[in-house]
Amino acid sequence: MSGPFESADGRGSWSASATRPPRPADDHAVPRARRVSSVKLVVAGGFGVGKTTFVSAVSEIPPLTTEAAMTSESQDVDDASLVGAKTTTTVAMDFGRITVDEALVMYLFGTPGQERFAFMWDDLCDGALGAVVLADTRRLADSFVALDYFETRNTPFVVGVNHFAGSYHYPIPEVREALGVGPQIPVVDCDARNRQSVKVALITLLQHVYELRRAALVR
Repeated sequence: MSGPFESADGRGSWSASATRPPRPADDHAVPRARRVSSVKLVVAGGFGVGKTTFVSAVSEIPPLTTEAAMTSESQDVDDASLVGAKTTTTVAMDFGRITVDEALVMYLFGTPGQERFAFMWDDLCDGALGAVVLADTRRLADSFVALDYFETRNTPFVVGVNHFAGSYHYPIPEVREALGVGPQIPVVDCDARNRQSVKVALITLLQHVYELRRAALVR
């Protein structure tokens, strides 16, 4: 005698009673929730170079800033001669968020610019996908600490040349040479006050990270 899953000749064919009934026409499958991925990006650079402004220009939420009034403690540490209107400084971090689409969210962390707060960099940069190093052509040497930091840790980064009123607009090749960064590092003009300009800098960083990872896979 054959069972419910076996034909009379024993060849194992399914019986009609074991066949799954057809799904009703109005029975729609519940769509799966899309997994949201997040990436961490860092905005770094010297004192007063525009990191807080950069994060604020592109963040979709009111940015979290840790600005404090500048005190006499910084007089012999930071050169404020070229940022005379600056009366506050970031003492911990800046934080912003950008939703690229329903599956990708970017979190921006701005580092403090004063060297006496440099001890926070390791925590802020831990797990970062990459970084934008902002540079002011009036005082390029202020960017060297950030450049050395990310080069030492093999963290992908791009340089954003933030232009200030009254500063000379040097050609990118000259800025690259002055900063001592190789041709493989993207260097772009950037206006930290302009949302579109900031987006271009971030897209350049993401493209740079993608190209580095693709190159690593084909080796």
